[in-house]
Amino acid sequence: MEYLYDKLKVLRDSDYYAFHMPGHKRNAQLTGAELPYEFDITEIDGFDDLHYAEGILQEAQQRAAELYHADETHYLVNGSTAGLLCAILGSTHRGDRILMARNCHKSVYNAVFLNELRPVYLFPELFSTGNYGEGDLNGPITPEQVEALLEENSDVAAVVITSPTYDGIVSDVAEIARHVHRRGIPLILDEAHGAHFSFHPYFPRNGNEQNADIVIHSLHKTLPSLTQTALLHINGTIADRERIRMYLDILQSSSPSYILMASMDECVRLLETKGKDLFKKYVYLLENARKQLHFMKHLKIWESIRYDRSKILVSTANSGIYGEEIKKYTGKQLYIDLREKYFLQLEMSAPSYVIAMTSPGDTEAGMRRLVMALNEIDGKLAEYIKTESCNSKYEDSAYRSSGNEQVYSSGEIYKLQKKKNSIKYEESKGFISLEYVYFYPPGIPLIVPGERISEETVCQIMKYIDTGFEIRGTKQKGMIEVLDNG
Repeated sequence: MEYLYDKLKVLRDSDYYAFHMPGHKRNAQLTGAELPYEFDITEIDGFDDLHYAEGILQEAQQRAAELYHADETHYLVNGSTAGLLCAILGSTHRGDRILMARNCHKSVYNAVFLNELRPVYLFPELFSTGNYGEGDLNGPITPEQVEALLEENSDVAAVVITSPTYDGIVSDVAEIARHVHRRGIPLILDEAHGAHFSFHPYFPRNGNEQNADIVIHSLHKTLPSLTQTALLHINGTIADRERIRMYLDILQSSSPSYILMASMDECVRLLETKGKDLFKKYVYLLENARKQLHFMKHLKIWESIRYDRSKILVSTANSGIYGEEIKKYTGKQLYIDLREKYFLQLEMSAPSYVIAMTSPGDTEAGMRRLVMALNEIDGKLAEYIKTESCNSKYEDSAYRSSGNEQVYSSGEIYKLQKKKNSIKYEESKGFISLEYVYFYPPGIPLIVPGERISEETVCQIMKYIDTGFEIRGTKQKGMIEVLDNG
């Protein structure tokens, strides 16, 4: 059995001189930077070609397929974004109707735009992270929702859902797949954040084992692989494998990084050879940390029945700061305190919670620092009880990706002969948007081009701004481009 990294080391130590790309010629001394130039090559003899894999790369992808219980697996060198684009474009034709979760990643919306698809949205249930107020966390997509909308829209060409979500919420993929397959169409599963699933009973089974037709995993998110590395898996006979492969050839670089591909191969090798022990230790550290954080009085470790427990979601919904009056302690403030006072860089913050992402790469010392910091901060907080005298007029707006009326698809809106105008966010209620609005991470659009903007969404945007978040997607900060006639 031959692994890519081993072969790259042999080449590095050989007497072969590089009269081929890339231009650094494997000479690390040229720039003086500590980067792995010596392993960075192109498709030279003996190293295969990702787009026509017949040798070492074909074997590497087959190993990944076996590890993940997939029929067929492809390396992705520009992340799950490329995988989602290829999966959707390869499963639909121009103008098709697609059933998709409203909390999908922006790359799904980009595929809708590229193929001028007509989206039908699945709105996730809302969960609350605190004792007061409305839901502030996108929950799962239910099989019943999928079944009902498929009944109403018999011409749907494909279904796309995200599970686990960025926040760790898991849907019943197997039951959803059953409903989708009754229509003879593919279920595309964005499981980017679930590449660690199925390697220990502590975590859910991955989508390949739950009959999803196309599954996308970001190895780099939760496993020891370099940033930008991901996998696309294809299963069964419903998905159009030939068209998906065609789009992989079109959208992926013709010069894929051998460093990235070696990283994926080494990740697979580690899971094959040491995965059981690695995950046993990881689960012990994770569960031990959760137990120690369970007794916090004001901050709260949150999870649901269907939840990816690799995500440590800490709610600040019931937390306040002492002063003349007790003010709300936000997720953004907790995020900043952990970074600036304890040198702990978390993954993301929302108005009422933060997420600490963990992986098998975490250490006992790192977990201990997080536990000690959260317990120390918790000891300094007060109980916050929501009242009608909230300082922010946007306090009651729920975190949700809904409320807007879809007037045009994103493909239709860009084809219209239109007069446009830029207005302030707070003045945009009732106008039809020509731009995306989202905050990153996680990159889930609050507004999609072609949607009439609701008051609820305006309040949501202003709430994020009030609590220190940066809104992205628009050309001009603080402004959104809309149809002039609304």
